[in-house]
Amino acid sequence: MASRPRRRPTDRRQPDRLQPDPGHPSRDEGGGRRVQCAPVRVIPGEFTPPARLLLGPGPSQVHPRVLRAMAAPLLGHLDPAFVAMMEDVKRLLRFVFATENPLTLPISGTGSAGMEAAIVNLVEPGDEVVVGVNGVFGTRLAEVVERAGATAVRVEAAWGRVVRAEQIEAALRGCRRPKLLALVHAETSTGVWQPLEDAVRLAHDHGALFLTDCVTSLGGVPVEIDAWGIDAAYSGTQKCLSCPPGLAPVTFGPRALDALHGRKTRVQSWYLDLTLLERYWGEERVYHHTAPISMNYALLEALRLVAEEGLPARFARHRLNHAALAAGLAALGLELAAEEGHRLPMLNAVTVPEGVDEARVRGQLLAGHGIEIGGGLGPMKGRVWRIGLMGESSQRVHVLAVLAALEEALRAERRLPAPGAVVAAAQAVYDA
Repeated sequence: MASRPRRRPTDRRQPDRLQPDPGHPSRDEGGGRRVQCAPVRVIPGEFTPPARLLLGPGPSQVHPRVLRAMAAPLLGHLDPAFVAMMEDVKRLLRFVFATENPLTLPISGTGSAGMEAAIVNLVEPGDEVVVGVNGVFGTRLAEVVERAGATAVRVEAAWGRVVRAEQIEAALRGCRRPKLLALVHAETSTGVWQPLEDAVRLAHDHGALFLTDCVTSLGGVPVEIDAWGIDAAYSGTQKCLSCPPGLAPVTFGPRALDALHGRKTRVQSWYLDLTLLERYWGEERVYHHTAPISMNYALLEALRLVAEEGLPARFARHRLNHAALAAGLAALGLELAAEEGHRLPMLNAVTVPEGVDEARVRGQLLAGHGIEIGGGLGPMKGRVWRIGLMGESSQRVHVLAVLAALEEALRAERRLPAPGAVVAAAQAVYDA
């Protein structure tokens, strides 16, 4: 048996030091002191994600065609073929936004980057911005406004309720000179569908621009940028467009462009400065940053799928699957948290019954069925489940699967109808 190597005597005048191991790298910390780096653990094999059915607040299921598009060989971000593809992406984004706005493009970043891009390009220090706050993302909008040096005039509504037109009008009247009114069209934290048309009119009557967050609504319910007179909007790719997260479609109309080009101060963010980005995405093709090539491939294919289905048919599919889910939830004795008449068809906030551990139920769905649903955020944490039926996730088979899994998870804790009655209630909606 080999003897253990003897440890060298410690020099009491200096700290004991590890001797460099030729098999592992070391770094110089200065003064001749070298510290051995920990060995890197090599992960055996590729990462293989477990099978999941994504029925949470995002991301949503992705069509195989979109995944195949992401695997296509890379092009350079100024390659003529990629530049031509960029034009197709812009054209299809204008189709989904229902707009002719030339400045319609995907920001390289998630929906929150779209939010920041809209605010930092339209808002200057000292501006007054009226923001509807009835959930997490209205709250985030107000914070971004304040970080841009403007004053956020919050119009508060209870979570699960819409912001009323009379509240908005009172806030606009109270401003000296409102620059912008910003509302979340589809509040993902609560499942509330905020009406926009009257709010747009109120904004314009008071000389303000109108901005909307349609991260969750775009591709799931009508978003009529031109018909409603919306000045600017932003979205994300991972919700009803059913594309992986990583791009944020934005659109700026003529009034928003006038405000952008007439700024007194420079846009606070270089990366999100649309005066620079429009030169890359426009005819000049001036280099700005290296676009995420594969994500743009994916977005193009996702938008092609939307166009093939057609927007009216897509919206009808979301409505039908929401109605079936709501019927099944009612048979389970579960209620939707959002105000009746203003419930999103693609994001359903379900009130957790008294005495039920909402996290345990979510865990059981994931472990037992591979189904992901979301929990609540902010004041709704522990109080709601969020079931997303967005884009590719909005399918009859998915509705029936999540209802059956919920029934199984709740049966041990609550008195429920006879087995099969919950799925039957949803099936009746499809058969009607």
